[in-house]
Amino acid sequence: MLPTLTPSARHALPWCNIAALTVASTSSFSSLANNAAPHGRAIHTSKQRPSPPMSATLDAVTTVQAPVQPAQEPMASSRPKKPSALSVLPLTSVLRSLMTTTVSSSPLLLGPSMAIMTALAHSTNPLLNPDRNFFLRFLLKKTFYAQFCAGENEREVRQTIDGLKAVGFRGVILGYAKEVVLKDKEKKNLASFDASARQEATAKEIRAWAEGTLETVRLAAAGDFVALKFSGAGLEALSDLFKQNMPSPALASAIDSICQLAVSRGVRLLFDAEQQAVQAGIDDWTMAYMRKYNTPKQAVVYGTYQGYLKATGTILSEHLRMAREGGFALGIKLVRGAYLGSDPRHLIHDTKEDTDAAYDAMTEALLRRQWMAPLTPDSGAFPAVSVVVASHNAASVERAQALLATGTLKTTDVAFGQLQGMADEISCQLVLDAKITQAKEQRPDAGVQAYKYLVWGSTGECMKYLLRRAHENRDAVQRTRSSRDAMVAEVVRRVKAVFGLT
Repeated sequence: MLPTLTPSARHALPWCNIAALTVASTSSFSSLANNAAPHGRAIHTSKQRPSPPMSATLDAVTTVQAPVQPAQEPMASSRPKKPSALSVLPLTSVLRSLMTTTVSSSPLLLGPSMAIMTALAHSTNPLLNPDRNFFLRFLLKKTFYAQFCAGENEREVRQTIDGLKAVGFRGVILGYAKEVVLKDKEKKNLASFDASARQEATAKEIRAWAEGTLETVRLAAAGDFVALKFSGAGLEALSDLFKQNMPSPALASAIDSICQLAVSRGVRLLFDAEQQAVQAGIDDWTMAYMRKYNTPKQAVVYGTYQGYLKATGTILSEHLRMAREGGFALGIKLVRGAYLGSDPRHLIHDTKEDTDAAYDAMTEALLRRQWMAPLTPDSGAFPAVSVVVASHNAASVERAQALLATGTLKTTDVAFGQLQGMADEISCQLVLDAKITQAKEQRPDAGVQAYKYLVWGSTGECMKYLLRRAHENRDAVQRTRSSRDAMVAEVVRRVKAVFGLT
């Protein structure tokens, strides 16, 4: 039997939400019988796909393990059934996921929910600040915060991380929630920002960001990742990124302290992508610190590359050449992109299908270590790379797994990552596949490396992060519906198991 966790008090749903969840779940059950495609779809709304079949590896293992009597044919009913990937999750996680995916996939519920989340994320009214409003904090923390975030303090964060590793995840990608999402007016002000007029405030912003990030590295264990968002370091950092200046001496010292602590603890650092207004500066900083801390064979610092941008193939190719010439491994976290609502539309691929094709082609090029399109041609050697395939797209994950299964690839340092609270059906399938491989090869480190990305911080600090997750679910309605349907099926399976109907 696969292990399940005892749900903690922090993950329990409040009774006031159970009635709402019941109503939402009822509508989810009825929607299973009526899966008509929407009349129109957003750019990143994927086409309806059937649930992916279990892997051939799983079929082979379950066939071998089926009990067969020497003198008679095995009965079909005697064969063990394929385990549900979601069976590794505690019931509270399944119910919370069902609630959030039902809201995110419902046109009736999504609009008001988005309006409320936007107001909470940007309001300066103390009554709308979860860190000051006890009732609001309690409501959010037991629902959306618990679904996507790790906790507010060391005890809660360690409890969440230990729970994920007990389920079977190789580790976590942990981030400090403090960040800034700029409005158009704020972007213009960065060009005229004067650091000398607010030296004390700047020093305080850098110190707070550095302390939070250093604490994040301490919370992570060897083999884990820590995600950094430079926008959380304050206005001077944003201005320098916008102008493509290198970090100020104070911020550079803080980043060096973070990198040195990560090296000493065996933790890897993911420098997150952000809005295009500051992304070129982030790329410059990322390459500078890769050159300083990455070895010829292993990456400590990773950059993030967004597949939905038309220029990503060209930028990644340039960075690969820089790594080759500099003699260091390039750390690459490949995502589809998380700033669809704020990045200029003309920079993004015209259709979701174009984004899918670009993402899958870049993944294959990196795993094969070949200069394949959309990478620009190059006759030189391909540098060492460490790759995180960060995707919520089942087809992309299966494609990458299939490539790895050939055993012929040149890139072996590969991890898979999904956000906490999203695409659990994909994450748990990776965990289940890894468990089967480990049992077959009798090695605890065998199989794919599955990670969950989650942030920590106070409920108020996490609001902008939660808002971006809401936007991401809105822009991928069909995928969210698939996740909702998977959760409904898992609830039905567990109810049947209680009554002995499976």
